[in-house]
Amino acid sequence: MATLKQVAAHAEVSVQTVSNALNAPQRLRPDTLERVNRSIELLNYRPNRNARSLRTSAVELIGYCVPNWPNQTHLVMDQFLHALCAAAEGSGRHILLFTAPAGVDGMEVYDDLHARRMVDGFVLSQTETHDPRHGWLKDQKIPFVSFGRVWKETTQPGPWVDVDGAAGTATAVRHLHETGRRRIAFIGWPKSSGLAEDRLGGWRSECKALGLPTAGLSVRCREDSLDEGARATANLLDSDRPPDGIVALSDILALGALREFSRRGLTPGRDVGITGFDDSPLADVVSPGLTSLRQPMDRIAAELITILIAAGTDADSGADSGADSGAPIERLLQPELVIRGSSAPG
Repeated sequence: MATLKQVAAHAEVSVQTVSNALNAPQRLRPDTLERVNRSIELLNYRPNRNARSLRTSAVELIGYCVPNWPNQTHLVMDQFLHALCAAAEGSGRHILLFTAPAGVDGMEVYDDLHARRMVDGFVLSQTETHDPRHGWLKDQKIPFVSFGRVWKETTQPGPWVDVDGAAGTATAVRHLHETGRRRIAFIGWPKSSGLAEDRLGGWRSECKALGLPTAGLSVRCREDSLDEGARATANLLDSDRPPDGIVALSDILALGALREFSRRGLTPGRDVGITGFDDSPLADVVSPGLTSLRQPMDRIAAELITILIAAGTDADSGADSGADSGAPIERLLQPELVIRGSSAPG
């Protein structure tokens, strides 16, 4: 395998110029960068990652803890993981997957991976109320970025990218209202979930803005499952004044609702309009198709990787990153409503 010096000699440049081509290509003139890259390709040069890690903290290998949800299906996180890997590879980096216990006990795994230089930074997901990972990583000055906010924190400890769930459920309410629905219910998760409260708030505020009732029209599920979605839907339909529209916090809950509709002989979109959230692969294959809010996964992943690379560059140069300067980078992206048959006009 070729060495850095051999590449420099072949391209007739200094070793520092080759290093710049690999780590800071913006510093080189286009013709010089092209010449160095041509030599790298011809000589099949591959940087020694361990040696580079001793000289720089630039993020190259990124750690991602795979969430563990017993007995639950989270198709949207599978989409997220694929998008994250593609975004990392597009920047010349890779994702290292690992598992860790929830809460403070998991910090030992993060500490060990970073201390042994197996990863240079972390992407976090599935943030929870008072999630300990963000504050710990910030205190350790380890580069990280979060897909999701730390709910109920007055100051977010570090940069994050998230989808505006409240705006999404408000959009779903408006859509169902435009199709003639006037009693629009909400199926959500436990109150302990910040994400659930965010999406519930969007439903409630939009119903209020449209002059629609909310009392007795929201049901909290114990978990994100088909059975819980069906149970919540049954409770709503058995009430004295059943809804003619339902906004579900997730596609899984909405699919559970569709199952309950089928059991009762109701036609989605005609008898009751329903929307989900995430636009998972199943939303397009059930009949009728499930109207759902699509999260821009490719953009989310690209933003996360860009922010994390910048955090690693700041750490290498000694500059304050967003997490340390008191002004963390925050990106709140908008979901897109994908309309299908489950919400067709009644």
